[in-house]
Amino acid sequence: EVHVAESGGGLVQAGGSLRLSCTTSGFTVDGYAVGWFRQAPGKERVGVSCFSKYDGTTYYADSVKGRFTLSSDNAGNTVYLQMNSLKPEDTAVYYCAAQPVAVGSYCSGYGRRLMGYEYWGRGTQVSVSS
Repeated sequence: EVHVAESGGGLVQAGGSLRLSCTTSGFTVDGYAVGWFRQAPGKERVGVSCFSKYDGTTYYADSVKGRFTLSSDNAGNTVYLQMNSLKPEDTAVYYCAAQPVAVGSYCSGYGRRLMGYEYWGRGTQVSVSS
């Protein structure tokens, strides 16, 4: 059974940093993608970034490019989202999602979309004060 869990959210002042972690377990294949999404109050859930363990490709939404960075541990079971220069508009519940993949460039297509993921975490709150 596949499990996905996020951690690392919290309250930070504008300009500060947080690191979110997404830990996966239960995958029986080596190739999968991890996506980060966020949902602000009253708004739709949108894609923030994607990391494909299958081919190492990444994606960042324009709103976070240059401020957020993906990385993973050596075992590849945990993907981190380092968030720097946080802004009040980054306030949202952040969700991690995972999907087995066996094709390249997943983060160029379905990896950016909600429908591209079958397994979801419960979310972690990130609040940025001005």
